[in-house]
Amino acid sequence: MPGVFSSAHLGKWAATALLTVFSVVPGTLARAAQGTAAPQAGAKSATPVPEATAPANEPTPTPEQKPIRIRVNEVNVPVTVLSKRGIPVIDLEQKEFRILENGVPQKIKYFYRGERPPLRIGLVIDTSNSARPQLKFEQESAGDFVFNILQGRSNRNKIFLQTFDSSSSIVQDFTSDPDLLNQKIRKLKAGGGKALYDAIYSACKDKMLTLGPRAETRRVLVVISDGLDAQSEHTLDEAISMARRAETAIYTIGNVAWGYSNPGDKVLKDLSEQTGAEPFFPREETPGTDLLTGYLSHGQIGDTSQNKGLDAGTGIYSSERLIAIADSLDAIQRQLNNQYNIGYTPTDSKMDGTYRKITVECLRKGVEIRYKPGYFATPE
Repeated sequence: MPGVFSSAHLGKWAATALLTVFSVVPGTLARAAQGTAAPQAGAKSATPVPEATAPANEPTPTPEQKPIRIRVNEVNVPVTVLSKRGIPVIDLEQKEFRILENGVPQKIKYFYRGERPPLRIGLVIDTSNSARPQLKFEQESAGDFVFNILQGRSNRNKIFLQTFDSSSSIVQDFTSDPDLLNQKIRKLKAGGGKALYDAIYSACKDKMLTLGPRAETRRVLVVISDGLDAQSEHTLDEAISMARRAETAIYTIGNVAWGYSNPGDKVLKDLSEQTGAEPFFPREETPGTDLLTGYLSHGQIGDTSQNKGLDAGTGIYSSERLIAIADSLDAIQRQLNNQYNIGYTPTDSKMDGTYRKITVECLRKGVEIRYKPGYFATPE
């Protein structure tokens, strides 16, 4: 009858419509047919339905529909400028700086001083057996440092806590909570061997390299140690190379007691100076023998040559040890809070994996400048 569909006509029309709809997405019709069709009784296994393919005249995505990916190779260079007395110089202007990459002058794209970009700091503390006498002083000083770096509700800085003896361990991941960090610091205990290089290598590789775009954060390790290593699988050169790859400055604080020569001091200097930071040796100068104003060091006066009795007897030696480490951490904090950040887009835009050497020049006389020595030209 005209105008009326039979069941056969209706089934044929539905199948045609279904093919039209699913042909837009290849494979959909085949999956739909395999998932819903029931074999008739007595029928042999059906031959798999071939996947429908998109029509040859299917329109290609327009430029507006395609994802746009733009890679901008921006280099951020934190720069510390100090007077001859070690005090941060904070009144410099952009025109007083000149920056070069592999000897080629670069155009400064941005310039500012202070808390931008935010800091990402790894606080790395030696908890080996040799650090046992100093650990309580390091804990108290580190607690103050944490509060000073993270103070303020609008603070965007973050710190992670890592310790090392025969192996290294992340005690607390990146956080902006000073109370949480101090709880972990107060619970530290000493014991075990010493693997300094491995600790630095893993901190840079596992934490700093995972922070995203390098221009968006300032990456710093603060290492409190005597600089000695006995059990690392990595070498000093490998630790420094990884720090450079992660664009991480390593500030070191030597914790050897007064009056002792220490071959690890050179290691601490290399770690800092080759990554654009500064080493601190708060007890490098031997104090005097006046029991009220100075503190005895190894090999000075008889039974007091090991500073015996001064800890419990007067408390002066204990407080001086605390002040010495705290002063070093305070100096690091002042430097970080008063850094200049210089950004530029390299004239050589190739991402060829080579190491690019950075040189920063300051036109003002009588100042000392520190900055990261370079970077690897690799994609983020």
